[in-house]
Amino acid sequence: MGLVISGGLLDAIVEHARSEHPFEACGIVAGPAGSGRPVRHVPMANASGDRRRRFRFDPEEQLAVWREMDARGEDPVVVYHSHPRGGAYPSREDVRAAWDPGVHYLIVSLRGGSPEVRSFRVGGGCADEEPVTLRG
Repeated sequence: MGLVISGGLLDAIVEHARSEHPFEACGIVAGPAGSGRPVRHVPMANASGDRRRRFRFDPEEQLAVWREMDARGEDPVVVYHSHPRGGAYPSREDVRAAWDPGVHYLIVSLRGGSPEVRSFRVGGGCADEEPVTLRG
């Protein structure tokens, strides 16, 4: 089935990626627990020591975001980050760092003229691309 996401959410993710360029942007999209529906964009700070080539959520911010999701009855549905100079495909580090095979891992590539967006399911050391469908 792939990732079904609103154009508004996707636009917000791409805008976040552009605003952080030349560094990698990162964040999540939360949705009602158990629904698998992405509804709330949560941009996060990139705490990596090498923000041009990697992303890492700040542990304190991540804890606060996850507590907020719990309080709101939400789950992380999408984890996203950008590749300022690379393609929209997960690196080995991206695959290694993925922690939940039920989450959509979305990558925005800013290489070239227009953004390229691709989504993956990651688990067992493999990244399987899935279709991205825009809704309303």
